[in-house]
Amino acid sequence: MLDKVEPQNLTELMADMGKRARAAGQVLGLAPTEQKNRALAEMARAVRAATPEILAGNALDIEAMKANGQPASFLDRGTLDEARVEAIAEALEDIMALPDPVGSVIASWTRPNGLRIDRVRTPLGVIGVIYESRPNVTADAGALCLKAGNAVILRGGSDTINSNRAIHAALKAGLKAAGLPEDCIQVVPVTDRAAVGEMLKGLNGNLDVIVPRGGKSLVARVQADARVPVFAHLEGLVHIYLDRAADLDKALPVIVNSKLRRTGICGALETLLVHRDVAESYLPAILKALEEKGCEIRGDETVCRIGADLVPATEEDWRTEYLDKILSVKVVDDQDEAMAHIATYGSGHTDCILTEDTAAAERFLATVDSAIVLHNASTQFADGGEFGMGAEIGIATGRMHARGPVGVEQLTSFKYQLRGEGQTRP
Repeated sequence: MLDKVEPQNLTELMADMGKRARAAGQVLGLAPTEQKNRALAEMARAVRAATPEILAGNALDIEAMKANGQPASFLDRGTLDEARVEAIAEALEDIMALPDPVGSVIASWTRPNGLRIDRVRTPLGVIGVIYESRPNVTADAGALCLKAGNAVILRGGSDTINSNRAIHAALKAGLKAAGLPEDCIQVVPVTDRAAVGEMLKGLNGNLDVIVPRGGKSLVARVQADARVPVFAHLEGLVHIYLDRAADLDKALPVIVNSKLRRTGICGALETLLVHRDVAESYLPAILKALEEKGCEIRGDETVCRIGADLVPATEEDWRTEYLDKILSVKVVDDQDEAMAHIATYGSGHTDCILTEDTAAAERFLATVDSAIVLHNASTQFADGGEFGMGAEIGIATGRMHARGPVGVEQLTSFKYQLRGEGQTRP
């Protein structure tokens, strides 16, 4: 592995990767479903066989992360064990089992002149994925792009470089076994951050879209500097609104799970909004359950009066994605105030209402303009795998092309195929 290369050599390296990805993508785009599925099956088999090598590489990465003083949430995102490696293999098989979107007819109609028009799914082309600290993204992104007929260039974080290389070796083995070009899935072989800059330039027109998956600073840079389209979310400022008609027995485990199942993921709860009518009766049990699991509470004046030894919330807390065992809590007068708070401070990622009032729930689902909106369910379901999409390449919060979990269908475009019998236009 190369860490640093001269700027001219790096530019040449990245340009060559783009050229090879374009060539591989042209082959992959025409590959039959059976061949792509065989590659995915062989990848899953290779991942399982390489578990010792993957875990050994991961151990080196975690040791380096600890030496660099990375926080617990970062370590959790980067850590692999046998169960997580098995989950990577299972995700590959889940993606294999998905319908192949390429060539599927989205819509079809016939004009009065007899001209038949089909709207047909096609691969996007070559996708660049830039991500941090999550080695499973190497497999998820590679497999999703493959199933959708796209070549992909993966640039993982330097913190998990050894894990990523070990997983990528298994992916290449699967491609080779299925007779597909190994360049269909490439990993940038340098940790030099200048490689990201080359990807953002588009690799001489060979990169069709970029998907950033990582911290706020990474995503902000990609969104600001990319010269190609971007599927991205800047951050996951996730809210739950606890309505006055909520069932506490149902709501309490949802709140705890939303916040604490995994604090470092983008679907983790960051702000809890509580209707004033139930604050005095519901909050003591909620605060106790969270604090018993080590969660720090930052509350507004009412919350701090109800709880004991809480941290007073500041304006900045409403704007913070903690990705840690910290939760901001605010009491609101009604649903309108809750939705106004979400509109002001939310990031358009995931938001939830807990209520037994169907009308209130439907109004929340219709009004809150986020990519994922839930009723009476944990926000940690904001995940492509949980949507039945096999896995995801990220959560898109924009409004163009893809929104929410980006799976195989979202990694395709379409074209129109017209079939006639000699029609001419008058």
